[in-house]
Amino acid sequence: MLDGALAAVRDHGVTGTSARSIAAAAGVNQALVFYHFGSVDDLLGAACRQATEQRVAYYADRFAAVTSLRELLEVGRDLHTTELAQGNVSVLAQTLAAAQNNERLAESIRGTFQLWTAEIETVLHRVLAGSPIAEVADVPGLAQAISSAFVGLELFEGIDAEGGRRALDAIDQLAVLVEVMDELGPLATRVLRSRIKRAGRK
Repeated sequence: MLDGALAAVRDHGVTGTSARSIAAAAGVNQALVFYHFGSVDDLLGAACRQATEQRVAYYADRFAAVTSLRELLEVGRDLHTTELAQGNVSVLAQTLAAAQNNERLAESIRGTFQLWTAEIETVLHRVLAGSPIAEVADVPGLAQAISSAFVGLELFEGIDAEGGRRALDAIDQLAVLVEVMDELGPLATRVLRSRIKRAGRK
């Protein structure tokens, strides 16, 4: 039924997804939707979480091997391409739109996105260790920003592919700047660290 729920969203959109359409996609009796999950919203939330857990597990080794921000962004690009090709971006767009006015579904989706955010945060702590950026950056907040940015880009690219590509390139350029900061000499690094701290107190 979990796979059937995602298939129903791909075929009919969230507004057209019902216990009947999910049951048809899964090849089961629609009464089982309510018996096992209580509601269509709860089933959709569970389906999204399972799918995300599978994707996070699939990319776990890639994330574990990341040693720089640019490598993290490269993993993000590959993930983005794969999710788009598999039709998962369409499901994402539909569930996000539905969650805006559905707190029950929104709670499930927040928890689901946290799986990606937690993975990214772990990588950021590792690759930024010893960097002047790490001393002032809100790493959990930065992880949220990165995961949110990729969600937004996945949706935006559907209407402006070139704009989405340029946005990814710009993020990559920022990652290069961070690497350059880390390669500065001790004096320049101390000056940069001091300026960053002052800026953070404003």
